[in-house]
Amino acid sequence: MKMKTKIVALASLFLSSSAVQASELDTLIASSAAIIDQINTGILMTGAAMGYANTGTGISDGQLAGTAYITTEQVNAYNQALAGMVTYLPYGSAQDYLEEQAAAELDLMEAAIEDFTAVVVDMLAVQEVAELSAEASTPDEEAAVQEYVTTNTDALTIDQADADIYNSSLDSIEGHANAAGAFLGVAANSDAVAFMDQGAMDNNTRVETNTLSYSASTQAVSLAWTTGNPATSVYVNGSDAFNINLYVSHQDILTSGATSDLYLTGPTYLGYECFMTQLNCEETGG
Repeated sequence: MKMKTKIVALASLFLSSSAVQASELDTLIASSAAIIDQINTGILMTGAAMGYANTGTGISDGQLAGTAYITTEQVNAYNQALAGMVTYLPYGSAQDYLEEQAAAELDLMEAAIEDFTAVVVDMLAVQEVAELSAEASTPDEEAAVQEYVTTNTDALTIDQADADIYNSSLDSIEGHANAAGAFLGVAANSDAVAFMDQGAMDNNTRVETNTLSYSASTQAVSLAWTTGNPATSVYVNGSDAFNINLYVSHQDILTSGATSDLYLTGPTYLGYECFMTQLNCEETGG
């Protein structure tokens, strides 16, 4: 759950950045409009005063000027909005967009991990059978395994539906993990980010209103522009000028997994009995 909390916090941080950028212009529009409204009221009052005062045909109750005041809060809001525009990015930020989409992929990966861990627990009977069978070294022990399996066949049977969920969750985990890693890998390369930012400028659009994707087949992170112009792509196999090579061998990935908390606290490392009952753990890998 600690990992999930960190991922949610990361997602919130990333997702806030574009919202801040988008709101800076809105804030300036709103704060300037508020002052213009007051000035407009002041002009109306002054114009009327010039007419009424010279003809003696009308006067106010003495409270009208106050309705046109520009308050300290309005001045501060406008000046702060001006200051915010110094860092405003009219075309958006490719780095922010990459990080936001990475956070979204991390959320999807976390959901897939929950499906994976749930179905693994549902299928743990297969590990119990495997361990009992492997430990049977005499005919009596083999007979005991046979009796156990015969008596508990229904409980030990794996449903194809569970196998399907297991397989699809693995696809989702790998796909979302790769997309998140590709987005963050590109986001960490300032030249690649500048290349994508330039694409937004060339297409006269905000970067986050376009479609960002990672493709395992093309081995690239791409921005597909709503203008219909060719996508801007950064390859993550080291084949272009940015020299971003993120690919790791299957063996290196599995070796890294062997040091993960998920593995070290999981059933295949600890053993069935230790994982399920926390007993006899000293005899297992744990």
